[in-house]
Amino acid sequence: MFKQKTLTLALASLLTTPAWATADDALMQEVRRLAERVAQLEAALDKTAGGPEGDRMAELSDRVEDMENQVLVLKKPGKVEQALEGISVGGALTMVGQRATSGAASGVEKGQLSYRADLEVDVPGDTLGRLAGFGDSRFFVHLRAGQGAGLEPGHEIGPTLSATPNSTAFYLTNAEDASPILAQAWYQLGTSLSPRASGALPRVEATLGKIDLFGFFDQNDVADDESEGFMNNAFVHNPLLDSGGDIGADSYGFAPGLILGYTSDVNSVNRWKLSLGLFGTGAGAGFQTSFSKPLAIAQAEYGGRVLRDRPGNYRLYAWTNGRATPYANEFDTTEERHSGWGLSVDQEVARHLNLFARYGQSTAGRVKIERALTLGGQLGGYAWGRQNDRVGLAFAWLDPSAAFKAAAPGVDADADGNPDFGFSPDGAERTLELFYAWQVNDTFQLTPSWQWIGRPGGDAGARDVSILGLRAKAAF
Repeated sequence: MFKQKTLTLALASLLTTPAWATADDALMQEVRRLAERVAQLEAALDKTAGGPEGDRMAELSDRVEDMENQVLVLKKPGKVEQALEGISVGGALTMVGQRATSGAASGVEKGQLSYRADLEVDVPGDTLGRLAGFGDSRFFVHLRAGQGAGLEPGHEIGPTLSATPNSTAFYLTNAEDASPILAQAWYQLGTSLSPRASGALPRVEATLGKIDLFGFFDQNDVADDESEGFMNNAFVHNPLLDSGGDIGADSYGFAPGLILGYTSDVNSVNRWKLSLGLFGTGAGAGFQTSFSKPLAIAQAEYGGRVLRDRPGNYRLYAWTNGRATPYANEFDTTEERHSGWGLSVDQEVARHLNLFARYGQSTAGRVKIERALTLGGQLGGYAWGRQNDRVGLAFAWLDPSAAFKAAAPGVDADADGNPDFGFSPDGAERTLELFYAWQVNDTFQLTPSWQWIGRPGGDAGARDVSILGLRAKAAF
């Protein structure tokens, strides 16, 4: 009877193991045939346990056990599979073509083409995390390459308060050099704290390395990714930090940094997260000097179901940068302290309709942009039978500071050999962007877009800028 039980358990284990069923159909069929044969012989096993039939059944049981052991060996991941377990790799190629239909400088090319390639690798490091006394850890690496500056304000189009109408543009000093750079490389240690009496499971994290600040602060589910959504820099991030230059990062938008984070409950839909970051600025952002006078930024974030039980995210943050330059390094390279605060909100308000809003306010320093408000939304394509498509519309209001309004008219806009637009800021710059993201298949997306910039640079006398664009993105 011991052999009968062993045989039955072995066959049951084989028949209920889905991990190898698809890959080994022939083996499964053989096991099923043996199971049927065993079912026919089990009834006779008790009667013949001591005779020849019992011996043959015992032999058959041994063979099935050997087969099960062989299958278990086949199911065991190889050394390469074990080494790659948990690693995620993502890559994308984004190409953008834009043409200024109005507001372009005379005598320059009105159309520009650019591309950007990104490769991201996320590696879990649980072993090292446990040795450090944390529950888990991860190592993140981001490589980036590209060519083409796109339509540049002050060159192809008139000066604007927003840094660029094409935030996907990425290029090195040598325009013909397409070498990749190490954009990000950071290590994160995290652990869950002891559960509270309420059942909440808090978590703390520490992240150190070369980082994109906007991956941890000022995030927004609607307006955050220039390769998928809005492309004008005014909508991608807080204009005071990015277009206004208060972030103080290197030429490519990255900097060495340390981030500490606390999440109130990792398992809850409704949770708070508090983050504090310190980042190198100025020459320090390029590892050329000490980590002094860093950019300090703190953020309180609430994510949960707020409006009619629909998901949303609300982020409030403040920053101070001891190595900022007046007017984003336009007129003066003297270092000074800039400070400000911002708000980033994204909220689902109806099925497939998500709205966003950002606000930024400067509180200290001679800045280009003193206040900025951006708002808009995205609508999914379910209503017209294209559930993976999206249409987006956004508006920006960028108000230059009084000091910038006074200083800008005296600046020689042709100092670098660029077209002499000349401008006198006297009010707020306004921007509109409209796009339609057509998801052709699982990996390829085409996005036609239109941008309008009214009172560019805050100058009521400047020509409005109108830009048509087409973005193509292939990703895996």
